[in-house]
Amino acid sequence: MDWVDDFVEYVVSRYSGKVAEIGIGKFTEVAERLSEYLELIAVDIAPCTSRFRVIRDDVTQPTPEIYSGVELVYSIRPPPELHTPILSLARKLGADAIIKPLGVEFPEKMMPVNYRKARFYLWKFPGVCRE
Repeated sequence: MDWVDDFVEYVVSRYSGKVAEIGIGKFTEVAERLSEYLELIAVDIAPCTSRFRVIRDDVTQPTPEIYSGVELVYSIRPPPELHTPILSLARKLGADAIIKPLGVEFPEKMMPVNYRKARFYLWKFPGVCRE
């Protein structure tokens, strides 16, 4: 997938620490690729993959210790009802957030980013420059 290459490039060029994928599900390609460059944790309420280590957690009631040191929280095609909890988690962590929606939904309070073939929404934690 071309957008995956561009998404990975975007993230790796802006973040150097720990990132967390929320709701990884069965699509692990982004997490696998990012883990080649960054410290990555993958989280899902119902882990279902054996190819990648996934931590069980519910983003609507997150376990803070899991996310210690995370500078970016991202999610690929989360259901719209998880957009707000993902942003809430990012705020609590002092982290940025990226949501790549499934369809045409527009996550509130996030700016659209078109980076080559990757299309997603970004929320930057106020006062932190990561460019």
